[in-house]
Amino acid sequence: MTSSLFSRWARILAGALLAGSLLSGCGYNEFQTKDEATKAAWGEVVNQYQRRADLIPNLVNTVKGYASHERETLEAVTRARAAATSFQITPEVLNNPEAFQKFQQVQGELSGALSRLMAVSEKYPDLKADTSFRDLQSQLEGTENRITVARQRYIASVQDYNVTVRKFPTNLTAMMFGYEAKPSFTVENEKAISTAPTVDFGK
Repeated sequence: MTSSLFSRWARILAGALLAGSLLSGCGYNEFQTKDEATKAAWGEVVNQYQRRADLIPNLVNTVKGYASHERETLEAVTRARAAATSFQITPEVLNNPEAFQKFQQVQGELSGALSRLMAVSEKYPDLKADTSFRDLQSQLEGTENRITVARQRYIASVQDYNVTVRKFPTNLTAMMFGYEAKPSFTVENEKAISTAPTVDFGK
C-alpha cells in the first residue's frame, strides 16, 4: 500500500517536472519574464508623465502671476493636463492598440500646450528672471529627458517581447496561451523618440 502510494506520487512528480521542462523549453517562462519587464518599463513611463503633470499647476500659477491675460494659453495647458491625468493605461490593458494610441494623443496634446506656455515667457522678461519659474523650467526640462529615456526603454522591452511572440518555436506557445504583440510608441519623426521637447526658452 505504502509502496503503491509512493509510486503514484513519484509518477505525479515526474509528470510535473516533465511539464515544467516542456513549458520552459517552449518559452513559457521566457514570456513571463519579458511580460513583467514590459510592465515594469511601462510603470516608469507613467511615473515620469505623472511627474510632469505634478509640475504643471505650480508652473501655471507662476506664469499667471506675470501674464494673467494669457488666459487662452493657461487654460489650454490646464485642460490638456486634466485630459492626460484622467486617461491612464494600466499594464493589464497595454495590449489594446486603440487605448495606447489615445494615451499617446493626450500626452502629445499636453506636450504641445506646454511648449506654447513656455514660449509665453519670451514676452515677459520679469517672468524669465523669476527664480521659481526658472526652477520649474529646469525641472520640466529634466522630466522631459526622463520621459524620453523611459519611452526608449519601454520601446526596447516591447520589441524584445514582440520578437518572442513572433519567432519559432515560441510563437506556438504564444498562440497556445494567447500572448499577442504589444503596441509601442510611434512618431512621425523618429528623432522625436530620442530628443526631448525643447522647453528652455530662457537662454
